[in-house]
Amino acid sequence: MTRPNLTQATGPAHSRILGIGAARGENVVTNDDIAGPINSSDEWIQQRTGIVTRRRASHDVDVLDLSEAAARQAIAAAGLTGADIDAVILSTVTYFEQTPAGAAVLADRLGATPAAAYDISAACAGYCYGIGQADALVRSGAARHVLVVGAEKMSEFIDPTDRSISFLLGDGAGAAVVGPSEFAGIGPTIWGSDGSRAKAVGQTHSWMELRDNPELGWPTLRQDGQSVFKWAAFEMPKIAQQALDAAGVTADQIQAFVPHQANMRIIDQMAKQLHLPASVVIGRDIADTGNTSSASVPLATHRLLLEGAVQSGDLALQIGFGAGLVYAAQVVVLP
Repeated sequence: MTRPNLTQATGPAHSRILGIGAARGENVVTNDDIAGPINSSDEWIQQRTGIVTRRRASHDVDVLDLSEAAARQAIAAAGLTGADIDAVILSTVTYFEQTPAGAAVLADRLGATPAAAYDISAACAGYCYGIGQADALVRSGAARHVLVVGAEKMSEFIDPTDRSISFLLGDGAGAAVVGPSEFAGIGPTIWGSDGSRAKAVGQTHSWMELRDNPELGWPTLRQDGQSVFKWAAFEMPKIAQQALDAAGVTADQIQAFVPHQANMRIIDQMAKQLHLPASVVIGRDIADTGNTSSASVPLATHRLLLEGAVQSGDLALQIGFGAGLVYAAQVVVLP
């Protein structure tokens, strides 16, 4: 029997980000608001993290509400409608239903049905993971327009007395639409993981442990701050440099550096390790938004564009990194 030759999908040679959107929690939470339970002060928090305020959502606002607001902005900015979206990728670690995927519900809200829809759990690297996947989907011909959303309601996992991470966290969503391009708008994605360091950032206990021992209470987030700082500040610049090299550009050829908004000291150390020239604008959205995990890179990018610090067509090096430990980076042309 002769085996028939299968037809494989092919797509455009290039893809790029066509539009970007953002949504932040509506409540402004100051350092003074949260300093008491951790026996701290506004001065200590600013010195350690660079955060002045963080944004948190109200009790009746969930991850999908934030996702929808950001996604509608991104789709409109791309000049499209929900019906034009062929795939929806939602990166989140704070969506409360194991199944169905939040992405499918989001697609329906946006009028994107029957778009392919799935969630990814890559913590603070999730948005950059999603951009890498969207680029591949478009160029393979599997989808023409892909919506990538990074959304978190981190405030649901906060222990107000925790000094390791909880005072850093905020709520928000960032979204981007990736589609065909006449030029290369997304460089190769450099990504990976190191599960041997899985305990560096994560929940205090699992849902199974909570089920078997309700006295443990609601799981919250914890981190080994010193370990995470060293890994992020000194290992992640190497990944960012690999992304520059893979894209065939040098630090003096980019206009923006948008790292995960984990901590201002980490951002500063990464910029130093990369030897970025003074002309490169650095995303520092953490100062008044806080650490929003997978939402932080698109939120910081959107802000730079909104404030005119960068322009459409500029090159940006973006990198996400966090619990897993996981990371992903790529150079993109700004929409």
